[in-house]
Amino acid sequence: MSLNCNEINIILSEINAEGAFIQEITQTGFETLGFRIVNKGDVFNMLICTTPSSCRLNITQAKFPKNTKPLRFNEFLKSRVQGMRINKIYQTGLDRIVKMDVSTWKERLYLYIRLWSGAANVIVTDEEGKILDCMYRRPKKGEVSGGTFCPEEKEISDEEKEESLKKFPVREYPQGDKAQPFNSFIDEYYTEHAQALSRESLLAQAEKWFNVKHSKMTAALENLLAKKEQFENADRLKHTGDLILAFQSQINGSSLTCTDYESGKEVCIRINPDISPQENAGIYYDQYKKARSGLEALEHDIEMSRRSIEEIEAEYNAMLKEKNVLKLEQLLRKDTAPKQKAEKAHPGLHYELDGWTIMVGRTANENDDLLRHYVKGNDLWMHTRDFAGGYVFIKARSGKSYPLETMLYAGNLAVWHSKARKNGQADLYYTQVKHLRRAKNGPKGLVLPTNEKNLLVKLDEEKLRKLDEVEKFSTL
Repeated sequence: MSLNCNEINIILSEINAEGAFIQEITQTGFETLGFRIVNKGDVFNMLICTTPSSCRLNITQAKFPKNTKPLRFNEFLKSRVQGMRINKIYQTGLDRIVKMDVSTWKERLYLYIRLWSGAANVIVTDEEGKILDCMYRRPKKGEVSGGTFCPEEKEISDEEKEESLKKFPVREYPQGDKAQPFNSFIDEYYTEHAQALSRESLLAQAEKWFNVKHSKMTAALENLLAKKEQFENADRLKHTGDLILAFQSQINGSSLTCTDYESGKEVCIRINPDISPQENAGIYYDQYKKARSGLEALEHDIEMSRRSIEEIEAEYNAMLKEKNVLKLEQLLRKDTAPKQKAEKAHPGLHYELDGWTIMVGRTANENDDLLRHYVKGNDLWMHTRDFAGGYVFIKARSGKSYPLETMLYAGNLAVWHSKARKNGQADLYYTQVKHLRRAKNGPKGLVLPTNEKNLLVKLDEEKLRKLDEVEKFSTL
């Protein structure tokens, strides 16, 4: 339940904010703001939460963790409001809108903190009521930059206050011998009972997230281990080929019945009568080679899978130990965000390999965006010759030449992300970005290279596996 109008007045009466300075503003999440306030040596943290059914403003003992991703409204508050002096903070009537009057020697602003469940907002205006920015932009309600927000302020009579107390009573909190500030009580209450910033509810969400993710990872690992067990029997395939060659004279139509010289038991092997015994044995030898090759890849994937499980277990244990609900909410939000919403440094794929940065554009739009905004003249460009595909860039390093091994890794990416993938190899162009020019009236992202050189690259499974590992861990 959100704070009611009478509880807000008690909260504000306990806050020694008038004449104080806003030292720092932190937006810990999309629905929470933290103000670090200093008043004559007294330092305290004021939390503003706009979560439906948990709207509140109160002093908190929790520290405000900084968000890894800069949030729009937080950046605005830091540039315009942070460092200002609080002249006055009060509720406008009994309508659950807190007005904070702040100023510097050259500017005066008003912060309106509306604590309505389902319609909460923090709105910053100038002295004329013109909206400078909002925590939530709602164009249909006019709550956007350039709009107007100036709620009516009216005097409340004693009769109205008494009627309000009957209608909206203050929740009971310890008084007398066990007295504590109402702010402390509210902070503890919401930490324990709120639907949003409650440690109990956050840990329940964390448990659900962990169970779902951990069970999927464990099932994937079990599948890999089952495949490994099958591949470990690959020696039987080679032995079957050896038996065919050793007893080819005993082949009868579509089968070969012979005594296995290793076990001493009689075995029956299916034979294709349309091809020679040597070709039949060759089929088993090919299967043996593939199984051996697959076993190496599986061992790599199993190691990666085990490492991922260890990491998620470590993340969950960190959540269980975290006492700060703001930090816990931040950790949970980061780990449960959909991959498509994850912030990217640039479009396409990103790899960090032996100190070199490789970027891959997979579509015409990504290629064009990388060319326009993310690469410079000395960076190296690669593309398959005679095949459509993505652009691969290696970022230049001052005083360093491009190592052949790094170019081969980048070349593997260029072949893999092109129509030459089925061929397993391709000739590549490579040149510096400054030697590219856009094709006049050509399709998006099309460039014409000059001073280009040629490089033949064959797909290397080991290199591709390492690149896959690098890409996975660069996104953690």
